[in-house]
Amino acid sequence: MSRWTDLPGKASGEDYAARFATLADSGKDVHGEARFCAALVPAGGRVLDAGCGTGRVMIRLAELGYDCVGVDLDASMLAVARKQSPGLPWFQHDLAEFEPALLGIAGDFDLIVAAGNIFPLLAPGTVSVVVERLSAALRPGGLLVAGFGLDEAHLPVPPNLSLPDYDDCCAAAGLTLVQRFATWDADPYDSGGYAVSVHRR
Repeated sequence: MSRWTDLPGKASGEDYAARFATLADSGKDVHGEARFCAALVPAGGRVLDAGCGTGRVMIRLAELGYDCVGVDLDASMLAVARKQSPGLPWFQHDLAEFEPALLGIAGDFDLIVAAGNIFPLLAPGTVSVVVERLSAALRPGGLLVAGFGLDEAHLPVPPNLSLPDYDDCCAAAGLTLVQRFATWDADPYDSGGYAVSVHRR
């Protein structure tokens, strides 16, 4: 379970995908997360999209030449991802129980990306568990990249995760903060309500 599961009036996978399709049709750039990740790891690297949703980020990374795996808890989101790119590996799975071998896949990812407020939407009390499981799935030197809101203006739920608390979870899982930005366009972080954090194993 997660805070996302209990979110009242949350969009279905089809609605969520339609919103981004409309943005793309209007000329908006909807691939900032993928571009950010591609600047960190060379093409050909193994990427886990943790909380992949409808697959927007992962599909773009696959198009750029990355070896990608997507994991999400929401069946309606994954249905859209599988429809849009049936050849990619999509798994319905709880990140708090994530273990690559159980899904029949290898670990040792070069990069794990958690976009879309994944960590604040986890079930209460599971952030440290999820960070530990994701860290264990990284190769030595691999990167965990997470972007999430820190206040009500950037979240669909009341905020419950601060950056110091997130950093503490990462440190306990053997991860070191490398860089932090305010956006997926790599704008400098200025203590605002949204942060993109890069930690290294």
